[in-house]
Amino acid sequence: MRRRFSIVITCYNQRSFIRAAVDSALFQSLPSKETIVVDDGSNDGSLEILQEYGDSIHLVRVWPNQGAIAARNRGAAIAGGQYLVFLDGDDLLRAGALNVYERIVAQRSPKIILGRTQWFEGHVPLIQDDSGAYEVVFAEYAALMSKDRGYGLSASSIVVDREVFQDAGGWSPGIFHLDCIDLCVKLGYSGRAVLICAPRTVFYRLHKGNSIHIVPPFLQMAHRIMDKERGGQYPGGRKHRFERYAWLGGVLAFWMKRGLRARLYRDAFKLVAAAWPMILAGVIRRSIVQLKGRRPLETIRLLRTEIR
Repeated sequence: MRRRFSIVITCYNQRSFIRAAVDSALFQSLPSKETIVVDDGSNDGSLEILQEYGDSIHLVRVWPNQGAIAARNRGAAIAGGQYLVFLDGDDLLRAGALNVYERIVAQRSPKIILGRTQWFEGHVPLIQDDSGAYEVVFAEYAALMSKDRGYGLSASSIVVDREVFQDAGGWSPGIFHLDCIDLCVKLGYSGRAVLICAPRTVFYRLHKGNSIHIVPPFLQMAHRIMDKERGGQYPGGRKHRFERYAWLGGVLAFWMKRGLRARLYRDAFKLVAAAWPMILAGVIRRSIVQLKGRRPLETIRLLRTEIR
């Protein structure tokens, strides 16, 4: 039987976190999976920890360090599962995450799933069972670009059909900051997309090494994303330009505000000057959604044992 999921974990000098990430993948109760770990030139002892797992993981060592994008693409290239589940080495999958994804796949066969993320600092949070913990609440769209809900993205929340990922060219070399935005726009018209609203399936670890703490690279990369859009490098053509503009506009407005808060006034205003048509499209799109309403949420019931 073909594997359903390939979990692709990438790490670089994350000795303090990598064991928790790998364990969170191996402890998933769904049997139809493989765990691929790409060590991207670590020199802090991470590799020695990974070697302890033996045949329970497919370990790939890249030397010297090539960067997260190359490492993710390397792992995806050797994956055999129908779907790729990406996981950064400092994040974790919640227990039962694959069961949630499996139920969505079995019933809807989407090309893309976005898992719900919980941010945390310090110890991994304990989630108390409640009445909603045994339901999968989600929104389904004909294409990812037509989503009408705000959604926090991280690489660890992306689940994508492997063939669709390959057809899109994978993660774009040279685009690390805003890499998730770039990939989602590349996948934007690849087919049915599902946004999971509950339960949360991914734990995103906040620590001093997170790239999101450093604002300038995001402001710089925003111009690269706009250049790709204006150069016709994203799918959908002129027919879907407004939709893409609106999708990107929300992201660009967010980083413009981050730039202002960081007192990077020149860079922030430079971004506004270049991005205002997309930001305006985002405002118009939001107003339309408020008038028409969002796509209704749907629910799938899970057994208690399926989320453990």
